[in-house]
Amino acid sequence: MAGETEDLTVDERETLSDMSQMWWLWLVLGIGWMIVSLIILETDENSVETVGVIIGIMFLIAGVQEFLIASVAEGWKWLWIAFGVILILCGIAALVGPKSTFAEFANMLGFILLLVGAMWIIEAFGQKDTNSLWWFGLVAGIMMLVLAFWASGQFFITKAYTLLVFAGIWAMLKGVNDIFRAFQIKRIGKISAG
Repeated sequence: MAGETEDLTVDERETLSDMSQMWWLWLVLGIGWMIVSLIILETDENSVETVGVIIGIMFLIAGVQEFLIASVAEGWKWLWIAFGVILILCGIAALVGPKSTFAEFANMLGFILLLVGAMWIIEAFGQKDTNSLWWFGLVAGIMMLVLAFWASGQFFITKAYTLLVFAGIWAMLKGVNDIFRAFQIKRIGKISAG
């Protein structure tokens, strides 16, 4: 364990130590995502406005998380910022018109799933050197790509149900990933202190 931090400067160790004190934030966000996934998966198609608002909030939170990652990322910082901006804009659009958000998302579901899957795969490879669980993001991204191609060929009614399931699965996978990340951040702090 100590060998992993031999090349770090004193400033880098202090930065890692400071960052690791926020590990609980990722844990709380992960648990929050899991709760959101349960709410969404319990929702039926009659609650389209609620789902539109939840999707908007999910995008806003995910965008803020991308900015947090960008603030500590060494490389690929521009990528996290770009994803953050896209997610924030999508969140604002979803909150402006939650009913139309649901319908439009159902119509564009395959494309949306494709974008999310691609984003998760790129993030996984971007974190490969620093995240021992990078493969989880890769597997989740591949699952989203498969779901994207399946959803593209479905009718609107099926897409509406698929959107509910997608939003629930997205929130669940994001929650699991954030919980893993919380304990990795905590571990990094212990390594940098040692």
